[in-house]
Amino acid sequence: MPETFRAPIGTQDVLPPASARWQALVAAFAGVAERFGYGLVHGPLFEDLGVFQRLGAGTDVVRKEMYDFHDKGDRHVALRPEATASVARAFVQHRPPTPWKVWCITPAFRYERPQAGRLRQHHQVDVEVLGSADPDVDVEIISLGAAYLAALGVRRWRLDINTMGTPADRATYAETLTAWLQRRAGDLPADDRAKIGTHPLRVLDSKRPETQAVVADAPRIADVLDEGSRTHFARVQAGLAALGIPFTVDTRMVRGLDYYTHTLFEFQSEALETAQSTIIGGGRYDGLVEQLGGPSTPGIGFGSGIERMLLACDAEGALPAPASAVDVFVVDSTDGTAARDLAGELRDAGLRTDRAFDRRSMKSQMKSAGRSGARVAVIVGDDEAASDTATVRDLARGEQETVPRDHLVERVRKVLEAE
Repeated sequence: MPETFRAPIGTQDVLPPASARWQALVAAFAGVAERFGYGLVHGPLFEDLGVFQRLGAGTDVVRKEMYDFHDKGDRHVALRPEATASVARAFVQHRPPTPWKVWCITPAFRYERPQAGRLRQHHQVDVEVLGSADPDVDVEIISLGAAYLAALGVRRWRLDINTMGTPADRATYAETLTAWLQRRAGDLPADDRAKIGTHPLRVLDSKRPETQAVVADAPRIADVLDEGSRTHFARVQAGLAALGIPFTVDTRMVRGLDYYTHTLFEFQSEALETAQSTIIGGGRYDGLVEQLGGPSTPGIGFGSGIERMLLACDAEGALPAPASAVDVFVVDSTDGTAARDLAGELRDAGLRTDRAFDRRSMKSQMKSAGRSGARVAVIVGDDEAASDTATVRDLARGEQETVPRDHLVERVRKVLEAE
């Protein structure tokens, strides 16, 4: 017997009809992004390893989650673990006019313990703006996230925001935090204690309850911000308030990547009963383009995992699967020629149409029509073929009418438009 293969651990197959929800989600996101003036960008799924090393040597993504390998040309490459670094690399390479406002959809690869809503190959929608340091851009990005949730019908969310200030602010804070953590080192788990000397901010990002209890009264970065950083963050808060977007300032929020500056934000689902409830997360990264060899260019963006967002939709009963993938099912009990031609005609008229194959019986084809979820069955038997007609059956009401072939599309539309 040949070996039977399965999808690798941490991946999944998404099949119809469940895949229809993915289509609806991506369409909703694309519609919101277009409304905000963003264009689609599409790039390679693998990059030179150095592109993603800019995420930060102390991050779990770089240290132990990256899918990296040497290709046949002995180039050290990595599968994309997130979208921002790739988009920034594309900006450096192509130098488009600024502000460059783009969105993308991408798989992301991270070797981590599979969990609900986060697989080793998961999928993200993402938006980025490169070339403007205006805090109003931060407000626009966050409001785009809120509009996306509204388009999906997701209502139970909480927005947390914070600021990391400038790189200088961050360095000052790291010194202050390091000294404080060293005094509390004995209260921390070993893994988090090891981060104190190299990446102290990663301690704040720990999900371990005992660590969170220790850092509850840690110094806040707000205490060391310069005047420009305070002004930037105040403008962001004023903009969100003006747009009616509720938020909470979480002074302990860090997020997991080292490139963030100034504004950080997370939309949390309050419908998910899990610690992994972030459904949108992002922030400003005003030094990343320079690290990738480009000119000084501010940037901001967010990513949102599709799998976890669908879990949030499920928890709220939002974004239900479409009732049907087709409008019309053609049943042909003759030789299949009528089904071939009529299906083509109906599709050309913009109607979602399916048919049976293999010259199955009328009874079998009618069962297929019922299973398809179509509202209308177009039936051609010997009588219809002889008279150049077709029977249009309303499958919801059980009513039917035989019509000339040249009136078929018009009649089908009337049935579909009826309540």
